[in-house]
Amino acid sequence: MDFVLNLLAGAIRVTIPIAFAALAGVLSERSGVINMGLEGMMLMGSFFGVVGSYLTGNAWLGLLVAMAAGAVVGLFMAVFTISFKCEHMLAGVGINILASGLSIVLLQMIWETRGKSSIVEGLGVVSAPLLNRIPVVRELIGTVSPMFYLLLVCVFLVWIVLYHMPVGLRVRVIGDNPFMAGSMGIKVYKYQYISLMVSGMLAAMGGAYLSIGDINMFSKDMVSGRGYIALSMVILGGWHPVKVAACGLIYGLAQSLQFRLQTVEIPPQLVQMLPYVITILVLIFARNRSKAPAMEGVHYYQKGE
Repeated sequence: MDFVLNLLAGAIRVTIPIAFAALAGVLSERSGVINMGLEGMMLMGSFFGVVGSYLTGNAWLGLLVAMAAGAVVGLFMAVFTISFKCEHMLAGVGINILASGLSIVLLQMIWETRGKSSIVEGLGVVSAPLLNRIPVVRELIGTVSPMFYLLLVCVFLVWIVLYHMPVGLRVRVIGDNPFMAGSMGIKVYKYQYISLMVSGMLAAMGGAYLSIGDINMFSKDMVSGRGYIALSMVILGGWHPVKVAACGLIYGLAQSLQFRLQTVEIPPQLVQMLPYVITILVLIFARNRSKAPAMEGVHYYQKGE
């Protein structure tokens, strides 16, 4: 029983950054833009979260700096894909490469090292008195990072906006048929720009959890493919914010199981492959393509362009 509870508790913690990035992917793809730049957005969030905490001595201000950095990266993604009509996949991969190189250069400039930053102030953990009175729940989320509760709030807000507010209806119409949306007077570019910037902020929050929410420092390429894995969770969850966040638990369980199998006499390479093998299997057996925005990845042209 203790093994199962520890496994689930670890899975929840590992799921937090994936779920933030997956939410970001839902929002951008619902507006018609395939966000392959999630990896770079997360990396910039993790780096600038540490920078903000380092300069101010306050981890929450560091989180705000990370979100601002994510919004800027989202703006770059919007300029490339919406204004310059670059292929979404190529633009995203380019942003990922840029983020990786830029983080190393800035790491060298600020801390004079290419590997990792110094230890900074972190977000720590919070303990919920009511939850700590419930036997099983106490072991799972009784004491957890405050980012877990921020994640729940973000999932709820994205769900409300997309499915219960006029702005969300417009975003979903744009993803399914931007040309019809434009003919109805909807400012397609405006909604896509805003969606990508908010998407960048959400992904950056996931990246910031890895640094100031977990180990209180930044290390080179610490996102380690989580942005790409988040995209697979978007597909598995059918582009629905609640389902996508829940699907992040699949990767979380695989990663948590990997940590606990490291003490077993199994070749370490096989253990390290486990989360990625499960992600590939998820993509193979996913049957939610029919729920994808009908025209994601298609360039929209306003009248006169």
